[in-house]
Amino acid sequence: MATVLAFHAHPDDEVLLTGGTLARAAAEGHRVVIAVATDHMAADPHTESPRLRELRASAGVLGAHRVVHLGYTDSGHGPVLLPDPPGRTRFARADTEEAAQRLAALLREEDADLLIGYDANGGYGHRDHVKVHQVARRAAELAGTPRLLEATMPRETIAHLVRLIRVLRIPLRYDPDALRTAYSPRSAITHTLRVRRFARQKRAALAAHRSQVAGSGRPATVMRTLIRLPAPVFGLLLGREWFAEVVVRPAPLPHPAGQRPQ
Repeated sequence: MATVLAFHAHPDDEVLLTGGTLARAAAEGHRVVIAVATDHMAADPHTESPRLRELRASAGVLGAHRVVHLGYTDSGHGPVLLPDPPGRTRFARADTEEAAQRLAALLREEDADLLIGYDANGGYGHRDHVKVHQVARRAAELAGTPRLLEATMPRETIAHLVRLIRVLRIPLRYDPDALRTAYSPRSAITHTLRVRRFARQKRAALAAHRSQVAGSGRPATVMRTLIRLPAPVFGLLLGREWFAEVVVRPAPLPHPAGQRPQ
């Protein structure tokens, strides 16, 4: 059996991008570890944030064995990157090498066979998702992790999903120009996993993110709509997950002081 480590930007990303894959891996007897870069800070710094508690509930539904937070906080949306909160670093502002060292340490601790990250666009371009791509690639090199899969979607499929979303009247606002450059072209996809039989688990895991579902704004409305869909319809929308495999080149060993590589 293998150990799969899925590295995500925020709690709830683990469901939307890889929930079916993780549930399938756990059902097949593999060890599944979910690492997130960010949380939303709790009011009391000595307690776990609600978002991390929800992530643990979601991970339990998916069958994951462990959840780890790398210690950063969300960088937010919009053109302005807000200052770091007291005692914390927004992930987009974190030093990539330092973050990669943290993730690499976890990869070594778990003796992971497979790391899941994000494509170069960070999917739809969120600054934290782009950072996940950068950190995951470097961490895989540092740890010598045998395989790296980058979660993505084929751009051509997104157009089809948008048409289906319109039919279902899911209130999704999108920028057509942005969609043309988001995620990855179909030619870059190396693995398509059909996970429709895990639709009920994936839907229940999404519902575990209660603060997001109950929130205000369009993303919360979309999540509420998704979890109310019948499982067959939910599976039709989110029953496939896509990955691009990356060749990992282990980081070169450091040379002793005073010596240079030949």
